[in-house]
Amino acid sequence: IMMPLLFIMVIALIGRMVFLPGALDGLNYLFQPDFSKITDPKVWSAAYGQIFFTLSVGFAIMLAYSSYLPEKSDVNNNAFMTVLINCGFSIIAGILIFSILGNMAHEQSKPLTEVVSAGVGLAFVTIPAAINLLPAPYILGPLFFFALVVAGLSSHISIIEAVTSAFIDKLNWSRKKAALIVCSIGLIVSMAFATNGGLLLLDLVDYFINNIALLASCLIELFIMGWLVKLADIRSHVNKISEFTIGKWFEICLRFISPIFLIVILGTNIVNTLTDGYGGYAQSDLLLLGWGLIAAMLVVGIIINKSSKEA
Repeated sequence: IMMPLLFIMVIALIGRMVFLPGALDGLNYLFQPDFSKITDPKVWSAAYGQIFFTLSVGFAIMLAYSSYLPEKSDVNNNAFMTVLINCGFSIIAGILIFSILGNMAHEQSKPLTEVVSAGVGLAFVTIPAAINLLPAPYILGPLFFFALVVAGLSSHISIIEAVTSAFIDKLNWSRKKAALIVCSIGLIVSMAFATNGGLLLLDLVDYFINNIALLASCLIELFIMGWLVKLADIRSHVNKISEFTIGKWFEICLRFISPIFLIVILGTNIVNTLTDGYGGYAQSDLLLLGWGLIAAMLVVGIIINKSSKEA
């Protein structure tokens, strides 16, 4: 119920915001291309990080969920519809945010880029401003953010499922035991984000996960799928059980085009982070909360894999 409600309320907010002064300026900023940015690795990195994160690519979430599908599911159609709906809603949400930013820039007589700072809290600044313009904002506001919380919880469930599936498969734990331990550890660790420095910590974790760890994970997956597995056999299999087929271009993308892009972007991110740092944070913070986090994930993965072999 809450997910359709969230979609309906976003559409309602767009219907209210796009007719306000300055909203079209915000939409022009969103949709008018700036080709000078096309060679900027940061733009490509942000784009890859965004689409990987929203589609849960590289998190093992797709692997966990796909394992529950019937044996002859229409893989091509499922993948196409998932990407289409995900990207469609992302564009709709972008229209809402930039309509609000355009109106705020008009009201404050400021450039759009100076209205609010970019970051994880952007939606919590812009959306309340839009809700205040709707009838009964004291009712619709809590309802909207409750629906947003439900959306966040549903995403959290998918992340937990990916982790618990690994413990269930590798260590033969029961689902109840795996869920209890994973959720308990997650609860304890997540308390750090509720402290005074929580947003700064979230910013660091978000940067290193999306721009380094996630890209590296996807690059490894591409190498395995493109060069260690018979990709032609996989393509032939999914084409037999799907309504529409994918061609040789799919293999070319997985073997050459996507890996080249990811190698360049990931390499640039690593070099820039090592030389210039990130966000003005101290190198000690980057070492502990950034690189240390990535190292910790690798260690945990190795321990789980080793334990599964000994079990």
